This record gives sequence, structure tokens and C-alpha cells, in this order.
Amino acid sequence: MNQTSTLVPSRLQLDPAIADLQTVADLLERLGSVPAHRVRWKPYPGTATEQDVIAAADGPEKCLCELIDGTLVEKPMGFFEGRLGGVLLHFLEDYLEEHDLGFCVPADAMIRIAPGRVRLPDVSFVSWSKLPNRELPAEPIADLVPDLAVEVLSKDNTPREMENKRREYFQGGTRLVWEIDPTTRTARVYTSPTQFQEIGPHGVLDGGDVLPGFALLLSQLFTRAGRQHGT
Repeated sequence: MNQTSTLVPSRLQLDPAIADLQTVADLLERLGSVPAHRVRWKPYPGTATEQDVIAAADGPEKCLCELIDGTLVEKPMGFFEGRLGGVLLHFLEDYLEEHDLGFCVPADAMIRIAPGRVRLPDVSFVSWSKLPNRELPAEPIADLVPDLAVEVLSKDNTPREMENKRREYFQGGTRLVWEIDPTTRTARVYTSPTQFQEIGPHGVLDGGDVLPGFALLLSQLFTRAGRQHGT
């Protein structure tokens, strides 16, 4: 018997996307240069499944993770980031009360962007056109790509990570991505992975063709959310 083989976990069958990587640094770069402390070691990187995403969220730690190339990557979201997402959800739902175009879900709603790829936008809007019978998915992970994906940036998010997310969203069929920066109180409105409009602290988040007529002053969003300590 090869003694080395006994050290390899029986479930170890690496995701093909990372099977040829040589170092941990290669893995982190592949994941979007995310900090190492966000990458879960168990299950071993490259072997995680959607069931592991569900188990992490349902377990004692209640850890929200995204699934990338068979690897669980913890979603960074502090108290204030969660507050911003919740307030934005409130404004969007008020709009949808008058314009019944679809529905919104918060950050703990798991979305299958592509096979084996699970993302958790801080806020997602899905139009009824993707659910003609208006019945929401019963599965823990919905096979639905949002029309609008909102990411509230955390200090642990990296530019490469956000670039990867935008690419996946738009490839899957997302039409609009909002990235909100709590530190600068600004936002970027993306209509493609690379095309965006910069929104200043006194600018307006516009729903465009996705949410016609929706307009929210960034200052109104941050005023309602309150001030983060140290800002």
C-alpha cells in the first residue's frame, strides 16, 4: 500500500478548475485574491458542494459562504453593511408595492449563478418574467440569476473578487449591478462587467430599465441607515 495515499481524504476529488494549482497563493488568486481567513479549510478547498454551503449556513456558526470552484469562501458582512442592505431592501420593497415587477431577497438567500457556483448578493431583485407562475423556489439554493444584484462592499472584499462576481452575474443574465461603498458613501452602477457610472454621495441610484422610475438618493439611504462608527 502506498503510505502517502492513506493521508488523502477519501472524498478528495478536486474541482477541475483548481486541480492543477500548485500553491495556496495560486488558490487565493483564483478565488479573487481574497484574504486567506475567508477560505474554509473544511471541507477541503476544491471538494465542497452546494450541500456544504447549506450546512455552513444551518450549522452552529451560521456562516454564510459562497461556493467557488469547489471551495467555500466566507461572505464578509459586518453589522453596518447588513444594516445598509436591509434599508435598501426596504426602499425597493416600497417601490415594488406600487410597481409589481418582481421580488427582492436579502443576503442569506442563496443563488446558483452557474452550475456549482453559488453567490449571495446583499440584495437581489428578480423579475416575475423569470417566474411566470409567480411561485418562489422551494429549494434552499435557487436556480435564479437576479435582474439586479447589489453588493455592499466590505473591507475584506478585493477588486479582483468584485470583478469576478460582476462577470458571473452578467454572464448569467443579470442586467444591473450596484456596488455600494459604505466608507466613501458612494456607489457604482454597472450595466456590464466593466461599464459603470460613478454615483457620488449626493447622487441618485437609478433603477434604469430594470426598475423603471425607481430613484433613491444615496444620502437618503445613508441617513436612514445611520452612521457607522468612525465615519
